[in-house]
Amino acid sequence: MDFHSEKPIYLQIADAMCDSILTGKLSPDGRIPSVREYGAEIGVNPNTVMRVYEKLTAEEIIYNKRGIGYFVSADAREKVLAAQKEEFLTKEVPVIKHRMQLLGLDSKIFD
Repeated sequence: MDFHSEKPIYLQIADAMCDSILTGKLSPDGRIPSVREYGAEIGVNPNTVMRVYEKLTAEEIIYNKRGIGYFVSADAREKVLAAQKEEFLTKEVPVIKHRMQLLGLDSKIFD
């Protein structure tokens, strides 16, 4: 986590959890730490972690079994992958393309 970043901490945490899903560190239907456990582990307020869990639950990436805890959704990897591809293509690629044009670079440098 970069506490000096312009990106809110809860979004950085959500991104880190999504990265863990993509790499397989968090597996489908696997239990994730409780809000308090995770807050203590990464050194943030449990309210911040709760905000992350609410966001990921709304996106159906994780789900809550009342009284048991939070778990990774069975199709979480596919959802995260689709969302990250969309974000990359709509936000990052245009910036890279523009920068390449300014620098006079051709896409053939990737061949």
